[in-house]
Amino acid sequence: MMTRKFSFVTSLLVLYLARASGQPQQNFDNVQIHVEPVQHNIYMLVGAGGNTTVQVGNEGVLIVDTQFAPLAPKIMAEIRKLSPGPVRYIINTHVHPDHVGGNAAIAKLAGNNPALPLKIIAQENVLNRLSETPAGQPRFPEEGLPIDEYGTPSKNLHFNGEAIIIYHEPNAHTDGDSLVLFRGSDVISTGDIFTPGGYPFIDIERGGSVQGEILALNHILQLAVPAKTQEGGTYVIPGHGRICDDADVVEYRDMVVIVRDRVRDMIQKGMTLDQVKAAKPTRDYDTEYASSNSFVKADGFVEAVYKSLSHATVGGSSR
Repeated sequence: MMTRKFSFVTSLLVLYLARASGQPQQNFDNVQIHVEPVQHNIYMLVGAGGNTTVQVGNEGVLIVDTQFAPLAPKIMAEIRKLSPGPVRYIINTHVHPDHVGGNAAIAKLAGNNPALPLKIIAQENVLNRLSETPAGQPRFPEEGLPIDEYGTPSKNLHFNGEAIIIYHEPNAHTDGDSLVLFRGSDVISTGDIFTPGGYPFIDIERGGSVQGEILALNHILQLAVPAKTQEGGTYVIPGHGRICDDADVVEYRDMVVIVRDRVRDMIQKGMTLDQVKAAKPTRDYDTEYASSNSFVKADGFVEAVYKSLSHATVGGSSR
């Protein structure tokens, strides 16, 4: 378990290095993979780490995010219950290890025929960061690196009878975030831009910003079309947590905007970070988004918002 004395970035690095060195802090033998139907031919797989999205059809299997390497056999076992077809695509929503850690293991287990190769897709900043190897640290497995990176605002493909649009969301949770829209199924996979059970992790050291986070949440709302009484319609698979819809994203976006505005007002009044934390600008949201087990504590979220606004990493509208 990670302790409070670690910064969020330090905690992330410790987690990554533990996984990369083959010494996980968690007993993955006890983790079960739960499969939840979402809509049409889209499923959400829940285990440890980020949620995995799976699309199946006549052409094979597409996966969004791969959790941790030790879970790959369990993930593949559940995928094989959904489809015997080849795994043709893995899309990574961002660079964090609980979303990319299983890339190489799943690629190996897929055992594709060379005529039907598996392609790993991600925004180019994900490849750049995964390719960096700090001195004395293990390399990310080459088999798990994205080989179909994109540097444009979006990337399109057509698979299993539907258009799939991958959107880059600049400087949101990180600088390499992608949203994945399954247009025919009316499902959006968000990665950690949206985590309804907890405050967002704005990874400033990897290009994240509160302004970019808000713009990305607004983009989800532009893509989502709610059904009657604002519920149903487009379904949203978050980076962590339950299947959601438009109304859940609205509530989350509004929370981030309100906290951003409060912190910005305090900064304009000349308050220091410690003073802003003491003022508890998230107080009325803490019961919903923070607990003793939360990865992002209230103070950590406030600190990220404060630093993001102070550094003015990204400009943008809150509307």
